[in-house]
Amino acid sequence: MSSPSFHSRQPIPEGTEWAARLIPGAAGVCGRKKPQPVMGLAATYPWGSAAFLPASCARNRSNDLRGQSPQREPHKNWSQASLGWIASTLHSAALLVSRLAQPNGNRFAMPAVAGVRNVIIVGTGGLAQRLASHLEKHPELGRSVCGFLNDGRPPRKGVVGRTSDLAELARVGFVDEVILAGPHDREKTLRVVRAAQQLRLDVKMAPDLFGFEPARGTERIGDIPLISLHEERLPVAGLRLKRALDVTVAIIALLLLSPLVALLAMIIRLDSPGPAFYAALRAGRKGRPFRCYKFRTMVRDADARKHELRERNERHGPFFKIAGDPRITRAGGFLRRYSLDELPQLWNVLKGEMSLVGPRPHPLDDFSAYAIEHLPRLDVIPGMTGLWQVTARRDPSFQAGVDLDIKYIRRWSLSLDLKILLKTVAVVLHGSGE
Repeated sequence: MSSPSFHSRQPIPEGTEWAARLIPGAAGVCGRKKPQPVMGLAATYPWGSAAFLPASCARNRSNDLRGQSPQREPHKNWSQASLGWIASTLHSAALLVSRLAQPNGNRFAMPAVAGVRNVIIVGTGGLAQRLASHLEKHPELGRSVCGFLNDGRPPRKGVVGRTSDLAELARVGFVDEVILAGPHDREKTLRVVRAAQQLRLDVKMAPDLFGFEPARGTERIGDIPLISLHEERLPVAGLRLKRALDVTVAIIALLLLSPLVALLAMIIRLDSPGPAFYAALRAGRKGRPFRCYKFRTMVRDADARKHELRERNERHGPFFKIAGDPRITRAGGFLRRYSLDELPQLWNVLKGEMSLVGPRPHPLDDFSAYAIEHLPRLDVIPGMTGLWQVTARRDPSFQAGVDLDIKYIRRWSLSLDLKILLKTVAVVLHGSGE
């Protein structure tokens, strides 16, 4: 096998069960009873070593979710839940207003702009080790090294693959940046840079300056200068405006809709036994799990009954949906028809886990069945609504949804978000939800 992604003595897992081991925080995706800590890309390989990886790459983002049920226990009654929701909303609104008044301009920077960048280092020599060591000791630099690429044999510790495997590893590990840490071979360097450009990755080189100091203005990691060979231009201003729109709309909507939230919570509680709100794990940006909030629209044991209904799935691909789902309650059917069950996700938007517009977040069991070509839809923050919801909501093809999500990501603009939001209002009023 040309790719070192799998050990020759181990069977290749199906779907993206193998990919889940490469994504920080996604170890619990594939149904393990005892999730193992994720150590970045190198954790998958028999020669990988945690010593070569920073603590930020080894940290399992789902540690705080372990041992918890996907559904939270209900409050003692609906009134307490509603009052708690309103109080939390008002408290968060006050916090947000106070932060806006502060001079720090990046308080609401979109995670896609201000988040941790996953890095692969090409090379395994002393320079590469110094880079990885410095980044591990300084998490404030916002880079997390997920492993090294090296074409030499035998593979060294911490190496996750060869340079020819960059495309596969970059996609599975959600890599943002490639750093070339000599010695530099002309042909290899050109091959890596071209591959990175096609993958829309930033490429930087750590040159050997033979002890001389570089010119001013060169980026440095510790005492190591970095020269930029290729940088992807992100619409930073547009993304910040998108985040500002998310925060503004979420605050206003939560305040204005608080009475409706309380009323719906009461109806749900009276209609069927169980909590009014439902919190389930979903795959977020870069595959990291988060708790997605909704109104409960199904019976309490809906998750347990999902497995026995799998054979009736009417969607093509890793996505579950059936008509006349017996788990849906009477109130739940009404909520779903007008998409009212998704109102609590405004809280996820306020927390920065979701956006108003973006690819829909899928349950972790659906995410575990992703193929590599499905992963690009996770390059951005998931949304409450998206291009798929307003153009092909009833299309049974999972691939059609993925294609629309990728089309949205590549053609994104603030005007496109506004158009989708306006179309969403029309779709909701029409009552075409399911």
